[in-house]
Amino acid sequence: MSDRILGDPARVTEDGTSEFVTHTDVSTQVNAGTATCELRDVLDRVGDKWSVLIMAMLGTGPRRYSDLRRSIDGISQRMLTLTLRSLERDGLVTRTVTPTTPPRVDYDLTAVGRTLSREVGALISWAEQHREYIAVARRTYDER
Repeated sequence: MSDRILGDPARVTEDGTSEFVTHTDVSTQVNAGTATCELRDVLDRVGDKWSVLIMAMLGTGPRRYSDLRRSIDGISQRMLTLTLRSLERDGLVTRTVTPTTPPRVDYDLTAVGRTLSREVGALISWAEQHREYIAVARRTYDER
């Protein structure tokens, strides 16, 4: 079955015979392909650089939009808005609007978002510990 997910039209079974994908196996292939595609979509979202930084910042508690914008170096207003919307759509972030003048907008992690934030925190910690090593490795590689 795993060979089919990778798109291999045939594989050899334990008894040495070949198993070919037939027209009756199409639904299995479609379901496996859908699961793979959905997994890729989730990984694309949680692995995006802006999502990682936003999740890390919200890991310390709710933040206002303007605070996020000031704190994330290099992110445009449009990209912050799109990323927050995507995280909200995926159920990882909640958006709360307080009707004041001007309106106050706060973002916070959902329960599932908090579980991801812990993992993101570990990734950021690893990056901080190894950024000098990677910088040296890049320089060495580029000099070759």
